[in-house]
Amino acid sequence: MISLKDVKDAKERISAIAHVTPILQSEQLSKICGNQMFLKSEHLQKTGSFKIRGASNKVIHTIENGAKYVTAASSGNHGQAVAYIANKYGVPATIVVPENVSTCKVNAIQAYNGKVEMCGTTSGERLPRAQAIADQEKGVFIPPYDDPFIMAGQGTIGLEILNQVENVDVIIVPIGGGGLISGILTAIKETNPNIKVIGVEPELANDTYLSLQNKKITAINAAATIADGLRTNQPGDLTFPVLEKYLDDMVLVSEDEIRQAFSFILERTKQLIEPSSATTIAAAMFNKLNIQGKNIVTVISGGNVDLDKVHQYIVTTTR
Repeated sequence: MISLKDVKDAKERISAIAHVTPILQSEQLSKICGNQMFLKSEHLQKTGSFKIRGASNKVIHTIENGAKYVTAASSGNHGQAVAYIANKYGVPATIVVPENVSTCKVNAIQAYNGKVEMCGTTSGERLPRAQAIADQEKGVFIPPYDDPFIMAGQGTIGLEILNQVENVDVIIVPIGGGGLISGILTAIKETNPNIKVIGVEPELANDTYLSLQNKKITAINAAATIADGLRTNQPGDLTFPVLEKYLDDMVLVSEDEIRQAFSFILERTKQLIEPSSATTIAAAMFNKLNIQGKNIVTVISGGNVDLDKVHQYIVTTTR
């Protein structure tokens, strides 16, 4: 498992790359949720998501150790981040994405001089393809979540939250493969174990929820959730033990609840966030937490949304 020291080391390594993202607040959201709500705004991060943190930590480390070529498998955000940091250091990158990837994410990868290859629709298809390309080209595969440097990089969000919000009671984190939440769990629980960390998944992509229920890694079929950043088939071999050790609770949200949360944030706060990010808002808005009167930080993981799909995520009546 990674340690708090690994997260602090990552903070130093990526300090010149990743932004310290702001904490946003909405009085109306706090009133609806019955808690003081704080939004950790990684949708305002470089490349539009938290992924730049882990990608930078890993890619910089590999380049320092002689890497001349990198690959990644990604639904979009991780690929953008790897392409960005590789391009910054003058290293070619190939990103393997699903066939149903968001157009805006492909455009961003290519804008960072990354080569895009499409492969299947599941992480189980694109991960081995990206590894195979790395092997063929004598490059280095940059995992999307199941890697100590990736996990530690994402954990820097936890360190920032501790510095930005006084008396945090609860942090809500979306779960895909588990890199984000395992890093945050390490940073938080090894600093202040009294702070609760709660994970959230879509009902249609509940692999981590099932894995925790079954007390072993459990795979699901391809997920059809609108939260495309959370469409993993199963949690990682490295991330899952961290969740088993530290996670306080795990909740699920429906597609309608995700849409309502997405619409609320867009309408009331004028922030465009990804449906994956809206899962954390939905968990609080629809009282999945059974918590009242606390200081709650929701991690808004990204904001890379195809503009021609926004209408699919909006509901006309929100809470």
